[in-house]
Amino acid sequence: MQTVIHIFCTSGKSLREAIQRDERLETHLLQIAKAQKPGRAPGWLKLHSTEADRRGALNIQWDAAGTVLQCRVVNRGAGKPHLIVGDFVEYVLARFRKRVRAITIFPD
Repeated sequence: MQTVIHIFCTSGKSLREAIQRDERLETHLLQIAKAQKPGRAPGWLKLHSTEADRRGALNIQWDAAGTVLQCRVVNRGAGKPHLIVGDFVEYVLARFRKRVRAITIFPD
């Protein structure tokens, strides 16, 4: 199962790169699994939860033209994405609230 999250932002630098450089990421139960080097387009970032009961991965890309952070939550088997989606949305609102204009979440 996949869940898609679009975070529409104000104009500015890449929110993906800001997340990648954020030293407080792990305090919000998330950690970087893989990342493409900052400044490369199109860049990507893969996050996992640090909690054992949260399965799945967040695949993140930044669309500079539309100022949209595009995220796909990928779960295998009977995994339920609501926990990792909740952790990620809580993190984005806690750390980047001023940049966020709207958030849409829908199953794919």
